Amino acid sequence: MTQIGIGILGGGYMGKAHSVAMAAVGAVFGTTLRPRLEMVCASSPESAERYRQAYGFARATDDWSALVEDDAVEAIVIATPQETHRQIAEAAFALGKPVFCEKPLGASLGDSAAMVAAAESSGVTNMVGFNYIRTPASQYARALIEAGEIGDITWFRGEHTEDFYADPQAPASWRTSGMANGTMGDLAPHMVNAALALLGPISKVMAEVETVHIDRPGGRVTNDDHAQMMCRFENGAMGQMYFSRIATGRKMGYAYEISGTKGAIRFDQEDQNALWLYRMDDPEPERGFRKILTGPAHPDYAPFCQGPGHGTGYQDQIIIEARDFLCAIETGADVWPTFRDGHEVNRVIAAGLASSDDQTWKDINDF
Repeated sequence: MTQIGIGILGGGYMGKAHSVAMAAVGAVFGTTLRPRLEMVCASSPESAERYRQAYGFARATDDWSALVEDDAVEAIVIATPQETHRQIAEAAFALGKPVFCEKPLGASLGDSAAMVAAAESSGVTNMVGFNYIRTPASQYARALIEAGEIGDITWFRGEHTEDFYADPQAPASWRTSGMANGTMGDLAPHMVNAALALLGPISKVMAEVETVHIDRPGGRVTNDDHAQMMCRFENGAMGQMYFSRIATGRKMGYAYEISGTKGAIRFDQEDQNALWLYRMDDPEPERGFRKILTGPAHPDYAPFCQGPGHGTGYQDQIIIEARDFLCAIETGADVWPTFRDGHEVNRVIAAGLASSDDQTWKDINDF
């Protein structure tokens, strides 16, 4: 086993998740590289020290460049706001340090393109954080599709729906300012990533993006509440997606349905330890969707639990990401999703926003 010094930028919601994941990944997966929580960076000396004590880091700082440039910090995790991603990543790559960056990659398409260029010119390990697609159920769905178990894919429906802003009287905050923090910037990338992972590249899109609650207590909303998108995949399949932060009753509505010539698949993250599978060749009296409970026979389940149906959770997805990042560093081989994969998601989002403005279909190759 070899230790590797980890520096995490951001100590909030995702900073905590990645800190816990790095502390646990060696025990869960038996990785050859064992993370050492070297330094955490936050917006003030006080908050940085608070996170250091809470998560078990050796040191803390409020200067991101000090963390990136520190010799004991050998790999970087970026869990800060999107507008900071590019500068931090470029500085880390210039020093030859591997970078894991939370989604979405940068605050603009230009940012993510520049980050891909920096990553690929450096030849250093790079990954972008899309954790939901890593559940054992969704990994199994991906394997079923790749093996042709449901035939040629003809149709995809996906959604990422939550209701944290369904109440019109919920006050304005940083989430209601700037397109990077709106539904297309925040929630949509997860489901677009799922669509790309499960079906492959998207060729064109047609979208509508809308702000429903324009005025909230404390300020005017400058980004979107929900959006709908039709798409055509390069493999010929039709698709449609819906993204919302005002979907009343939905808490973690990361869900998809996929139809093929031999069967179909359904999944809903609110029941993340189950996958629904339909096979056309089942006997007629038994033909219907069957609920498959995940267990040790499914990808990345057994390291967490030996009991079928006991289930994995949100934090486990982040631990799987940490394993993948460490394996990529150790082997030097790309592990999906790289920065280029993250940029592909951003291209689809940019095309969707442009389509909403013009009310026309947009070719992804134009972005």
